[in-house]
Amino acid sequence: MMDTPSRQAMRLRPPASSEDAPVRAVLGPTNTGKTHLALERMLAHSSGIMGFPLRLLARENYERMVRLKGVRSVGLITGEEKIIPSGARWFSCTVEAMPMDRPVDFIAVDEIQLCADPERGHVFTDRLLNARGQSETLFLGAETIAPLLRSLIRGIEIDSRPRLSELSYTGFTRLSRLPPRTAIVAFSAGEVYAIAEAIRRRRGGCAVVMGQLSPRTRNAQVELYQKREVDYLVATDAIGMGLNMDIQHVAFAGLSKFDGSQRRMLAPAEIAQIAGRAGRGAQDGTFGTTGDCPPLPESSVEAVENHQFEALHHLYWRNSALEYSSPRALYASLCQKPPYPGLRAAEPASDIIVLSALMRDTAIQSLAKEPGRTRLLWEVCQIPDFRKLGEDSHIRQCAQIFTVLVKEGHLPSSWLEPRLANLERTEGDIEALMQRLMGIRIWAYVATRSDWVENPQLWRSRTRAIEDTLSDLLHERLAARFVDKRATSLARRLEEADSKPLLSAITRTGEVSVEGHAVGHMQGFAFIPDPDAARSDQPLLMRAARRAARSEIPRRVTQFLQTSDDSLTLDPATGVLLWEGDAIGHLQKGEDLLRPAVHVTTAEFLEPSHRERIRMRLAAFLTATLQKDLAPLFRATQAVADTPTLRGIIHGLTEQGGVMRLPATTQISRKDSTFLHKLGLRAGNGILFCPQLLRPRPMMLRALLVQLYTGHPIPPLPKPGAVSCRLPPETILSTQDRALLVQIGWQSAADFLIRLDIGWETHKTLSELATRTGGCPLQPNMASRLGIPAADLPLVLTELGLRVQKASVLHKKHFGPATPALLLPALSALPDRKSRKNHPRAHKQAVPAATGPFAALAVLQKRR
Repeated sequence: MMDTPSRQAMRLRPPASSEDAPVRAVLGPTNTGKTHLALERMLAHSSGIMGFPLRLLARENYERMVRLKGVRSVGLITGEEKIIPSGARWFSCTVEAMPMDRPVDFIAVDEIQLCADPERGHVFTDRLLNARGQSETLFLGAETIAPLLRSLIRGIEIDSRPRLSELSYTGFTRLSRLPPRTAIVAFSAGEVYAIAEAIRRRRGGCAVVMGQLSPRTRNAQVELYQKREVDYLVATDAIGMGLNMDIQHVAFAGLSKFDGSQRRMLAPAEIAQIAGRAGRGAQDGTFGTTGDCPPLPESSVEAVENHQFEALHHLYWRNSALEYSSPRALYASLCQKPPYPGLRAAEPASDIIVLSALMRDTAIQSLAKEPGRTRLLWEVCQIPDFRKLGEDSHIRQCAQIFTVLVKEGHLPSSWLEPRLANLERTEGDIEALMQRLMGIRIWAYVATRSDWVENPQLWRSRTRAIEDTLSDLLHERLAARFVDKRATSLARRLEEADSKPLLSAITRTGEVSVEGHAVGHMQGFAFIPDPDAARSDQPLLMRAARRAARSEIPRRVTQFLQTSDDSLTLDPATGVLLWEGDAIGHLQKGEDLLRPAVHVTTAEFLEPSHRERIRMRLAAFLTATLQKDLAPLFRATQAVADTPTLRGIIHGLTEQGGVMRLPATTQISRKDSTFLHKLGLRAGNGILFCPQLLRPRPMMLRALLVQLYTGHPIPPLPKPGAVSCRLPPETILSTQDRALLVQIGWQSAADFLIRLDIGWETHKTLSELATRTGGCPLQPNMASRLGIPAADLPLVLTELGLRVQKASVLHKKHFGPATPALLLPALSALPDRKSRKNHPRAHKQAVPAATGPFAALAVLQKRR
């Protein structure tokens, strides 16, 4: 467009104000009552519009106006919500949605200093220059904009208001030391979540407020805080704009933010805007830093405390008198230079970026060849990009909407339905729900355009219902993740002085409650937090339980010391000592195999004197248990006390736990052997053992004692009650493994473990049989006694020390049955040459085993 002389003159001359329609500004820091004044002024006129920077604030003040003037007289206009009764006279709006073509007596714009915001500033500047009430216009904001107001609006009246309370800096405070009624401010969703988790862990819970939340969710979270169900609020800088809450302290967890293009440090005025949420009315407030945030610079502290900030140098501006003859003409009009000093061209916003992309699309160009279509294209480009999934995604969505609007004249219900279906899903985590909320807000914005959708009332209701459902679910998810009412209550009580006792109780079953809240249960002398509580809450529960256990632990220790052995148990598989089913100790290596040490399980609430008394009681129980389960050993020790020849042998047997390899030099007389047999002991193949100690429980107990004393793991043993088991194919037993197995009561033979008593009896019985018969075939019952397959019997018997001749295989030229496997007498059982002549069976015994085709018959004949 050509620059005319009149346009050039306009660029140098700021707009004037009519004397009969004054323009005023009320400026000052937070908590000055500016918004309250503006509402009073508007409702004093017959009609009015007030623009707010956030949809949340527009909704909040709409509800206040409804309470004062009635629902039929008040309207709400935002990008996503329109409530316009036919008789509406007063309107609460977002600044972007203010109806500039509606004549009203009063117009006000809140937070007018946002004219200097790089992203939205041009909208506020347009309202500053062009929005006027017929009777009164009022701008509210910070004093930093005062010089530019005077230069841009001739004759403007500026009223400066002081803060109603003081705001002071308290420096750095650790997150765990922040006082109740604190708002912690971070500048990303990730930081907000991390801090909220830490607050939940240390203080029981918090509310969460972020710009991405819907107004309904934010209101629900704020209500949690306002009702004192939680004492902490974790938020982004979204709380800096008009959220009036009972905040006493604001703690900054960071001092930089991403402004859409880069990460930058906060200006002192921005710090003041956020910190000003602390202290409302006449109540003073404080601010400081926490977490990893460095202390505030002294210059910034002084500026915030004294409300003295550098004045704004410029405001962002974008032309609002647009040319719709074509997309290119529209784009050129949007890119015009600012008309007045103090204004700066706005950075390309989302709507211009979308327009720039679509005007290069040939398909869009063919559809936007007339002014009406170009205006429609620009309106579509102004659809907010709530999803923030990337420019390409938003551009494609706007192109689809524009194309359908041009071709169909509206968005058909059949076209909208599948796009909303995916957003109605209610499953997913917090992030998934937030993404769906952002998605539905786009369609809620579209549905407010009556000329765009086929059935506007239906789709407004539908989108609102979906948004409300998702908002409620998101609030529930946030509360479930970051709020624990029980922990919050306990945290408050624990903040009080120790002189104020907690109401606590521990039931007979060990359940622990503090101030009426179940916090866990006692397991022995250890406190186990409630398993339903999150892991992050356990330190808090431990603090509460510690207070409750101060009087309970001495009583519980006394009860334990007086208990009978029937309530105590030793688990022979693990060495754990239990009291009424709860683990309170375990065995460790002691001075001797049969005297293991007792260790009391670590329990935070036990004093050293308590631990020692418990240890002594468990040691007494252990002694009684060993004397009962290993009674044959202790009886044998007493029985040989007066028998010097056996006393040393039994002492060694006791030291080894009931099985001992006899030294080669040990000679036991027939009389002593008979005496040992009466004591239940058996000796054979160089091993002395007690068969009674090879029963399941004594064997498990002895295996535990051997492992504790030697410090070496025991190879896997057969199932309790088994007499043998086949070793796994990959098992390789070392010499030490074999020695430990023998000490416990097992000997290895071929691929099997054989219990000592079974192996000993088998060896003894079959040796006598072979000696008596001079040799005999192996019988199937021999294998069943050992619990092994018959095919493995020859090799197992051989490794048990018996002489076995393998079955022969006949030559193919021979006929008849083959020679079976034979059990032969031990070589030591055969007569020597000198006595063999006079021995009646010497000749038969000396004859080699038959190997011919009639060998089997020969053996049978021999047995006859």
